[in-house]
Amino acid sequence: MFNSLSGRFLLLTIVFVMLAEVLIFVPSVARFREDYLLARLERAQIASLALVDDDMVSPELEAELLRNAGVFNVALRRDESRALILSSPVPGEVWATYDLREATPPILIRDAMARLLDPSPRIIRVMGVPRLDAGTLIEVTMESAPLRDAMLDYGLRILVLSAVISAITAVLLFLSVRVLLVKPIKRVVGHMRVYAEAPEDAHNVIEPSGTVRELREAEEALKSLQTQLTQALKQKERLAQLGGAVARVSHDLRNILTSAQLFTDRIEGSEDPMVRRMAPKLVGSITRAVSLCETTLAFGKAEEPAPALTRVNLARLVDDVLDSERLAVGDHDLSLSADIPGNLFIRADAEQMYRVILNLVRNAREAIIGSGQPGEISVSGHAEETDWVIEIADTGPGLPAKARENLFKPFQGGVRKGGSGLGLAIVAELVRGHGGVLVLKSSDDMGTRFQIRLPMGDAI
Repeated sequence: MFNSLSGRFLLLTIVFVMLAEVLIFVPSVARFREDYLLARLERAQIASLALVDDDMVSPELEAELLRNAGVFNVALRRDESRALILSSPVPGEVWATYDLREATPPILIRDAMARLLDPSPRIIRVMGVPRLDAGTLIEVTMESAPLRDAMLDYGLRILVLSAVISAITAVLLFLSVRVLLVKPIKRVVGHMRVYAEAPEDAHNVIEPSGTVRELREAEEALKSLQTQLTQALKQKERLAQLGGAVARVSHDLRNILTSAQLFTDRIEGSEDPMVRRMAPKLVGSITRAVSLCETTLAFGKAEEPAPALTRVNLARLVDDVLDSERLAVGDHDLSLSADIPGNLFIRADAEQMYRVILNLVRNAREAIIGSGQPGEISVSGHAEETDWVIEIADTGPGLPAKARENLFKPFQGGVRKGGSGLGLAIVAELVRGHGGVLVLKSSDDMGTRFQIRLPMGDAI
């Protein structure tokens, strides 16, 4: 039982309530002892009033007065003179004297605890101030045993009452904790178990319903976590399906493109100058397509092959990309330009870097054409002290806010209607494979600018 939250809370409640009662018990017993002694002084003072009209009383009456007052003798001080008003034989020596006129709380607590811990019968002297200005001092001699018995009886009643209060309080708090905390926590645990059995099912995501603020915050955090996990699992499933589909498509497409390569060999022998000029670019495009088909399955497996790093003439690579894109521009008012030194060589995988720049330029072209406005796309490159820097800038409409938030996430960073959002995810992964970084430098209604930074390292 005490291994549970409610059980431990019950135990702690009992302990703390009993501790509080003990802290109350000590001053309460000290106050009870003081009241007891003051009552004895008052009764002794009342007994002494029998001598107001007659200074002499019979021994029998005197003994009865002292017995009713619970003392052995009574002395009063008036006008600086002390008089023994009532007296009887004292069965022993006075063990201690207690002056209630100067007693402070610490002294009262000390004397009360000493009396409780000392079971021996004692004769004590008690002094105090008479009531109703009957004098300056009243003094009595009495036994300590009845005082200790009364203190024990009072303390026992205090402890019993404390135990009852502790039990009732503990039970109420136990039930409250079970209703307000334990049951809601068990409900959350139950939701977690159900969700763990089928995390792909969005119906198993918890709906916050707690009334306690901290518990509701925990439920909301759990809901957010489960929602993100469910979406991630669905995306993983889509990627797995994509990998299977791409594997089948790339197999057949590779065969088709291989056949197309055979036809391009014949085209290269044509006498037509235009055909002879365009044939190498067609051969290059088909070769890249075949290579892409052979490596596309890697992205379906969430990985790209390691880049084969060689010296690549960046200006020539960018020209190939722009020549390919100019064919797709058609009659639209869109210009493509490059500003790259002809002798700038970078260390990269030529095919992968071609895909990187092509994706970025193609995205820019489609955005500008989709806007129906004229535009410009420029690719620039230069070498810095430790990096090669390539920038692709356009004058298009800019990226939507939602696209900027999920820019490099597969299936989430798509800009065009019907777009898969894979292009920039592929680009970012290819750049990371080179040890570089792809960043969005700016995007607004004036255009968009991407920057690629490739580390030089030990340049070859």
